[in-house]
Amino acid sequence: MRLEVRVESGAGELRSLQGWLRSDPDVRRTAVTDIRGNTPRPGEMGAALDVLQLVTGNGWSAASFVLALVAWRQTRPQRSRVEIHRGDTVMILTDCSPEEIERVTRALEAEANEGRDA
Repeated sequence: MRLEVRVESGAGELRSLQGWLRSDPDVRRTAVTDIRGNTPRPGEMGAALDVLQLVTGNGWSAASFVLALVAWRQTRPQRSRVEIHRGDTVMILTDCSPEEIERVTRALEAEANEGRDA
């Protein structure tokens, strides 16, 4: 499964998140992360580093991933909105309430299960 994570604060925050995820044993064991740029908009030069790609393998746990995201976000001075993209599905973490965490985890688990059935 391939996910993209966007943080409204930019590339520095994505690098911080990548380091955080790589230090989490559960995430590191089952996923590979890479920061990518998007195609520049008209009038812009070069690509902006604004997407953290996460490619997951067997044994991936949506709950571990979401909890690692929430823990990272709580360490940040500005708690930016975090968007998780999987195909056409977009999940957003804003307040990281228990309900929001559960909703995002369930959505990711459903996506992972659909990928296994295909």
